[in-house]
Amino acid sequence: MQNARPQTSEASALDSANSNAERFQGTDNLRHLRALALLLQRPAKREELDRAAGCSNGPELVAELRRRGLAVPCERVEALDRDGRLCRPGVYHLTIRDRRKISRWVSERGTRHSGFIAPELSAWLALLAGPAAVVSTALLRSVGWL
Repeated sequence: MQNARPQTSEASALDSANSNAERFQGTDNLRHLRALALLLQRPAKREELDRAAGCSNGPELVAELRRRGLAVPCERVEALDRDGRLCRPGVYHLTIRDRRKISRWVSERGTRHSGFIAPELSAWLALLAGPAAVVSTALLRSVGWL
């Protein structure tokens, strides 16, 4: 077998996806933070995610969050488009595990600031514990939108 190709040990897509499955790497990207603020409140269609995050390519934004360790599944639902035709838009949501990863990330970031919680992180804590209106207001205030 002199002409056999040498074997390489590249990770499969599944292995790559699972390599960061245990931890959310976090983000300082404001689009990510706005998208997470919405998804922590409720599931959202792509168009809603685009509006909330301030982007025009929600699926890529979700892909970025997935590369950082979140699952952010997309469930296809049946709906009618503006012409009355059946369509199947996707609705993104966070899993319980995603919420735990975000909570862990927020608490770990808070402990790095020697005994106090940075103002931008207090909004994250509110997101994880508070009602939807309080949550969104706190996050928007922390990123300077209010």
